[in-house]
Order: sequence, then C-alpha cells, then structure tokens
Amino acid sequence: MAITITSECINCGACEPECPNNAIYEPAVKWKFSDGTTLKGGIDFGDGVIIQANEEMEPVSDEVYYIVPQKCTECIGFHEEPQCAAVCPVDCCVPDPDYVENDKELLDKKEWLHI
Repeated sequence: MAITITSECINCGACEPECPNNAIYEPAVKWKFSDGTTLKGGIDFGDGVIIQANEEMEPVSDEVYYIVPQKCTECIGFHEEPQCAAVCPVDCCVPDPDYVENDKELLDKKEWLHI
C-alpha cells in the first residue's frame, strides 16, 4: 500500500528528499507524474482518461506535506523500508489503507515510473 502523511505532520520537510520517486510534495504545491520519473507523453490508466506526464496536478493537501499515492512504491526496489517513515521525527508517515498494493504491484509500479 502507499504511504500517507497524517495531519500530525510538522512540515519539517525531512521526508521529501528521501523519496526515490519524487512522490512527496510541500503543502499546496502542484505535482506532475514526470517529476523524478522517466514518464513522458500520455498516461492511460485504462479508465478512458489520458493524463499528460508533465501536466500539473492539483495538490493533495494544502496544509501538510503529502504523498501522491500513484507515485508511492513504499521504496520497494530501492530500500528495505519506506524512507519517509524512517526519517520522520513525529512518525506521521504511515500506510495508507485506501491504497493497498502487494510487493509485486509496488515493484511493477517502480518499473513503470522508472523505465
């Protein structure tokens, strides 16, 4: 499953540089699928909507740092544990029950993000 940042976040920013997928953003900052990945052109998730990899997306949170779940791989394929959780001084980087994925799915996502 993806990791999420809870409202207990103190906005220290320790997590952001640790993410190998560039899935962590400052509050209120727009994000792109292409940020920190090799994704280019149109991305088709199979629902009929195609999103451009360099299209700016709306922030997930305007109050605390946030993780884009579609880019989070829990550091699978990079590290043995999620690095955001490892460096968080207040333990607010936790598994996101809304985005449950197994290790194979997370590894496949990592490969997709970094072709």
